Amino acid sequence: MVRAFVALELSDEIRTCLGAAQEVLKRCNARMTWVEPKNIHITLKFMGDVDDRKIPQVTTALRSITFRHFLVSTGVITVNNPRRPFTVWCAIEDGGFSKRLFQLVEDVLSPLGFAPEKRQFTPHATVARVKRFDPSLLTVLSSLTEKTYGTCMVEGMKLKKSTLMPQGPVYEDLMEVTW
Repeated sequence: MVRAFVALELSDEIRTCLGAAQEVLKRCNARMTWVEPKNIHITLKFMGDVDDRKIPQVTTALRSITFRHFLVSTGVITVNNPRRPFTVWCAIEDGGFSKRLFQLVEDVLSPLGFAPEKRQFTPHATVARVKRFDPSLLTVLSSLTEKTYGTCMVEGMKLKKSTLMPQGPVYEDLMEVTW
């Protein structure tokens, strides 16, 4: 079994800037687990545990998607739900391109037995997961509202393997589609 997901990569510049924002966020009293800056990405589809024998079908399906490169801009760092946050993320603005790509991924993976996502797709880059909320998180987030973290061109998508380790996940590229 392979724990797999489809992702859009962000530039090293954006990842570095988001890493600096994480340092600011560490001033709050909430207990969080941090996404290593090198691992920050936009998830299009989390597939969970996938049988190794199904990976060739997944790669063929993903390669069938035709798309074009598009510009993404980082928005504000916020939480998924201010009343009960469990994810701290950076909003992504891209004119709806990643949402259209998300739907194409759903369309080609659904016939392979991957259930469509029930929640609405919101492009974002997770920077932390909240383990124990503290109101100081919202105060620190408010200090970041004027910040920007960069723009980059998305020129493809990747099928990635995630191996869970005690020190955090290790990601490995299984394949890449470029446009």
